[in-house]
Amino acid sequence: MAAVWVLVAGGVWWSSSATTASPSPLHALAGRSSAELIARLPPRPLGSVITYSRKVFIPLTRLCRDRCAYCTFADHDGVPAGGAPFLSVDEVLAIAMAGEAAGCTEALFTLGDRPEARWPAARAALAALGYRSTIEYLAACCRAVLERTSLLPHANCGVVDEAELALLREVSASQGLMIESLSPRLFAPGGAHHRSVDKAPARRLATLEAAGRLRVPFTTGILVGIGETREERLDALAAIAASAARHGHVQEVIIQPFRAKSDTPMAACAEPSHEEILWTVAAAKTLLGPLGVAVQCPPNLVGGSDGSSSSGDGGDDGGDGRTARASAALAAEASSLLAAGVDDWGGISPGVTPDHVNPERAWPAIGALRAATEAAGHRLCARLPSYPHFAADPTVSGPGRAPFVWHADAVAAAVLRASDGDGLARAAERTGRWFAGDSASDAPAGVDDGEWLPGGARHGEARDWRVAPAVSAAVRAALAAAVGDARGDGGGGGGGERRALDAREVAVLLRARGPDIAAVCAAADELRRALCGGGVSFVVCRNINYTNRCSHACAFCAFSKSGESAEPAYEWGEVEVAAAAADAWARGATEVCMQGGIHPRYARDGGVYTRFARAAKRGAPAVHVHAFSPLEVASGAAAMGVDAREHVAALRAAGLGSLPGTAAEVLDDDVRAVLCPDKLSSGEWEAVVEAAHAEGMRTTSTIMFGSVEGPDAAARHLVRLRALQERTGGLTEFVPLPFVHEQAPIFKRGRARRGPTLREAALMHAVARLALSPAVTNVQASWCKLGPDAARVALRSGANDLGGTLMSESISRAAGASYGQELPPAAMRALVDVLDDEQGRDPADRRAAWQRTTLYARAPAERVAAGEAAAAGGAPRGAA
Repeated sequence: MAAVWVLVAGGVWWSSSATTASPSPLHALAGRSSAELIARLPPRPLGSVITYSRKVFIPLTRLCRDRCAYCTFADHDGVPAGGAPFLSVDEVLAIAMAGEAAGCTEALFTLGDRPEARWPAARAALAALGYRSTIEYLAACCRAVLERTSLLPHANCGVVDEAELALLREVSASQGLMIESLSPRLFAPGGAHHRSVDKAPARRLATLEAAGRLRVPFTTGILVGIGETREERLDALAAIAASAARHGHVQEVIIQPFRAKSDTPMAACAEPSHEEILWTVAAAKTLLGPLGVAVQCPPNLVGGSDGSSSSGDGGDDGGDGRTARASAALAAEASSLLAAGVDDWGGISPGVTPDHVNPERAWPAIGALRAATEAAGHRLCARLPSYPHFAADPTVSGPGRAPFVWHADAVAAAVLRASDGDGLARAAERTGRWFAGDSASDAPAGVDDGEWLPGGARHGEARDWRVAPAVSAAVRAALAAAVGDARGDGGGGGGGERRALDAREVAVLLRARGPDIAAVCAAADELRRALCGGGVSFVVCRNINYTNRCSHACAFCAFSKSGESAEPAYEWGEVEVAAAAADAWARGATEVCMQGGIHPRYARDGGVYTRFARAAKRGAPAVHVHAFSPLEVASGAAAMGVDAREHVAALRAAGLGSLPGTAAEVLDDDVRAVLCPDKLSSGEWEAVVEAAHAEGMRTTSTIMFGSVEGPDAAARHLVRLRALQERTGGLTEFVPLPFVHEQAPIFKRGRARRGPTLREAALMHAVARLALSPAVTNVQASWCKLGPDAARVALRSGANDLGGTLMSESISRAAGASYGQELPPAAMRALVDVLDDEQGRDPADRRAAWQRTTLYARAPAERVAAGEAAAAGGAPRGAA
């Protein structure tokens, strides 16, 4: 075997084959204890998050041409139980659909190596099915699962060539092959790999390398205790690390303990000790951790040989016969393995399918594993078969047409649909469809963190949560800065220097999981109460979307229509705008909010915006005109041949009262290159808003989240807004706008997620409160995008405002939102009353709803009375 070089945190280690006469520098690790290795481990790629995959195990065939001395999965008689060499497609789908109902995200296909090369029954069965090889049939089954369920296939397919890997890449989210060992001694008679041609090191390494060339997210690993030495384990790990360094495709390395099984040649062989497993885990982490490769150790294979510490049914509730002693043993073993560097617990089926490779060793119950993981100070989170940095495929950039790096297009679309903003398994359906406590089909137990959200089962527990240190530090810093500013002492009452959160700290808060969610949301709610009191404000307003014709082609927008669109485009004139404003005033409104597409004609006629402002004031002279995004202001200014500030001054003279801070999307130019490449850059958007503030015009601020951005980009957005507000003081509020995906072009092309999860929506409001306060006082929950239930979660996570009653709304509903037409004052008050009932608040601490103006003064009594008296009605012509 050729020598390899491995770059790790401590320097460069050299490894050769196990037959080298003199030990290599790498082999010096073999003499160290596990404690010595653990003392110098590299950091985890996901911090305190420990992952697992909710899966179903699909044993496509048990026939194999190899005869490994430890294996009970393969049927060495050539006639599988039941007589059929392969599962049928219908049988595969039945297993997958059962897993889907249980909240699984992975379909793990396991099979023997090339059974058709040895068994006539396999050849005959494949011929009858119409396939030339097992791998062709596997690809067809993967395709069926991918197209007919929400599960993502993972193909554990044995030794395959590059063409077969490419075939499977089209229909699977990831693939895998255990290296097991590179020791040639194991092929001698009596060795673990005698009579197993596919365990030849060169063949297995060739598959690993081919997967790297094809950019296949890949799982691999070693078996511990099958007769290899520590030095030979290090050789295998070094070879994996070298391939990972070349290609970046290895997502995890599994440290799998050998377990002796009856009716195998190795039934009487000694199993590795727990100390030996710890050493191997730590060695793997030392070599592979700096490359971003996760280390996995299957929890059902640790502990005593009878599986007593890992028995269970893989369900979410603790398992059928789990004793306190077994749970304690699992907790102790989990703690030691986590300390040794384990990042992932592997695939676990929640009571759907057994571990067919190790049927005598049941998976632990997910609830018990979660408890054991949390007891060690970590957070257990469900992942996809593609690890987060592969799920968040780096080529979701540019115009959205370039090939994905790590997945075929159809697979990438499925992965994105199943992902949250961190690239982990999403918890539930999108905004407006979910709420803490939804049915198990929407938020399966063990998948999401709904129990820690406001309204969840554990949110109100006594504050003895073990909050992650980085989260706790960021929360304390935010509270100190905000409360200190409010008091005027600059530092939380202690007289210290105020320090706003940086983008890294904000991202830490946006990534909160488990008890950290409750801590962040509770802190935000306390800060909201300190800065804004107990009320919930709203404004009675009408939306006027005066045209859906637009010269831009934003990837997220389902509202705008081009001239070539098959759907009808419309354009209002000044008469319709004036009529809509008059109607809004008659129904109690204090505000009309006007925005529309960038009509191609407006590029030649920038005066249209001043005419619209005057028309609204003609219809209702006392109404507040809240209109024109920074993009519209910039477009109008360019058409008029003036700068933004001069144009704002003209609009103000025409009756404009304030600007909506929309068209911000995400103030990160890499994200904007995906979402809106032909719109304003982040700097240009900020320049227009700053010009408006300089002219004395107040604006709102927004973010559209849950499409393609991650927490880091969202954090930079929040930090940028805070800096803007500290310079100008012109922002009235911050409005998180969840991405509505159903009709969005980028989602329909398979290039975006399904909007934020409820956890992400709650945290966006909470973290905005912590990161922006006290510079930005008001945080709004957009009920028309969130829906009433999720809006109440936001109101318990730092938000103090519900936005406008709207009367008519087109943009969100065009994208597929379930809400948005109107929520009149009585319904606003009822929504807040339900909030109080949910919280069981003391009457002295009730969240009374109150009607405001655009600039957060109390609405005049006459307007309140008019709004209460008016019946909800339809919009004027063209409003739909």
